[in-house]
Amino acid sequence: MSPDTTRWRSSSTYDYLDHLTAPDVGWEWLRRNEDYQRNFDALRTVRPQTPEMIEQASTWWGLRFRRRAKVQRH
Repeated sequence: MSPDTTRWRSSSTYDYLDHLTAPDVGWEWLRRNEDYQRNFDALRTVRPQTPEMIEQASTWWGLRFRRRAKVQRH
């Protein structure tokens, strides 16, 4: 995935950063990290994913993963 670098000098491109919370800023930079991208791609292609694999990735990148969503009906 190559980032769009055509408007990198435009300050308006980054105005949204002024309104991000600390976790949002962390995610914004983590998702651009090539090592993280490779690790994420490798993890998502492995089946079945073991709890140990997920724990290792969360520890390595300092992430906490929510448990799987459950179907809920009202």
